[in-house]
Amino acid sequence: MIKMSDLAVNQQARVLAFAGGDTSYCQQLMAMGMLPNTVFTVLRVAPLGDPIEIDIRGMTLCLRKREANCFIIEAC
Repeated sequence: MIKMSDLAVNQQARVLAFAGGDTSYCQQLMAMGMLPNTVFTVLRVAPLGDPIEIDIRGMTLCLRKREANCFIIEAC
């Protein structure tokens, strides 16, 4: 398993599960489409690695590294 912050720009990955962290925030992300088996693409990463911009289900989200790493993902 890898962390979302380890992905490169234009790399795709699949959400496997929720890993912990702030449950209310992760529930909000899940309501926006970050559900298991959903594929997303990393669009941009800020110069210092925070935030990370992703495209998921046609929607663009910017996530802080801490927030992005509350999901277990696998590279596609």
